[in-house]
Formats: sequence, structure tokens, C-alpha cells
Amino acid sequence: MSDTDSFIEEVNEEVRRDRLYKMLRRYGWIAVLAIFLVVGGAAWNEYQKAQSKAQAEALGDAMLNALEQNESAARASQLAAIDAGTPGAKAVLRLMTAAEQSTSGDAAAAVETLDALAIDGEVPQIYRQIAQFKSLTLQAGMTPADDRRLSFEAMAQPGNPLRLLAVEQLALIDIETGAPETAVERYQAILADAETTSDLQQRALQVIVALGGEPDLDGIAGLDGAEAPAGEN
Repeated sequence: MSDTDSFIEEVNEEVRRDRLYKMLRRYGWIAVLAIFLVVGGAAWNEYQKAQSKAQAEALGDAMLNALEQNESAARASQLAAIDAGTPGAKAVLRLMTAAEQSTSGDAAAAVETLDALAIDGEVPQIYRQIAQFKSLTLQAGMTPADDRRLSFEAMAQPGNPLRLLAVEQLALIDIETGAPETAVERYQAILADAETTSDLQQRALQVIVALGGEPDLDGIAGLDGAEAPAGEN
């Protein structure tokens, strides 16, 4: 009986081995493919990371080289010539280029650079909004006040991240066009807004006092009970 049991076990083992070999021959390629995909995917991921790092380092070096130039015009020219790989990087380069163009006294070129960025659908919306805002601030004396007012009013709508800055620009246009009372009302609204930053609050207080107004600080967070800046007599 012992020899019979041993023979049966050997036969069963051989049958199982044959079945395993058949399964490997039939489905083994799936396992090989899975291993190849895992290894290949990991290698590709590392390659992509290395490429991204190299591009970022090259972009940073190019930007630093441009900013090392002595003249603003030269910095603007070199920044404009840099080829950035991503829409976000391109947007930052354009903003930097426009800043240097403005510093060099070429406001028209800065406005052109910013306007091109403002309508570029490939870059994130926040960059387009910043470009539009900065372009409008540079157009004082170049674009009629009424036209700038319309654009800033559109940016001052609820939900726009630059809303309060646009309201501040509207107040400056009011001063420019001889409507200081309206400007004071806008600055007071800025003070009362819960989203106003401390820097913007201080600017609003200073301009209200400079225009001969009396800031209403009741209930304003961070300013309730504070003394307004002294005005000049």
C-alpha cells in the first residue's frame, strides 16, 4: 500500500507540474508584460523627473543671467528671449519682462507684453488677471480715464481675486478726474471690507486723511478704536 500511495503521489505531482507548465506557456507572457510595464513605467517616471529638474535649472540659470544685466532694457530683452517650457513659467517671464520694460521707461512695450499675456488662454487665469491689472495701472496718461474706469469696474466685481485693488484704482481715477468725495467713499468701503489686507487699510486711511476726510473706524477689524493718521494742515 505504501508503494502504491507513493506512486499515486508521484503521478499527481507530475500532473500538477504538467498543468503548471501549460499555464506558463499559455499565460506566461502576461506576467512578463506586467513586469515590463512596471519596470518601464518606473524608468519613464524617473526620466520625466530628471528632465523636469534639468529644465527648471536651465530656466532658473537663464533668468538669473538676465537679471544680472546692468540696464533694465537689457534685462527685459534677455528675459523676453528665454524659452520657458510651461505656461506658468511663460507667464512669470512675461510679468518679469514687463516690469523691466516699465522700469526702463518703455511703458508702451510693457503694456503690450502684459496685454498679450492677459489674452493668452494657455496660462492660468490668475496670471491673466494680474497682467490685465498691471497693464491698466501703466496706462494712466495713455488711455482715457473713462476707459480705464470701465475695465477696473469689471475687475472690481465680487469673486475677482484683485477686486479690492481694482476698487483702489477706481478711487485713484476719481481723484484724477476731480471727484475726491467719491474717492473717499470708495476708500471707506475698502476699510469696511473684511478681505482688506493691513497694507491696503493703511493706504486707504492715509488717502482719506490726505483728502480731508474723516475715516469711520467703528467695527472695522484691526482698526476699531485706532487713531487715524494725522493730516497735513
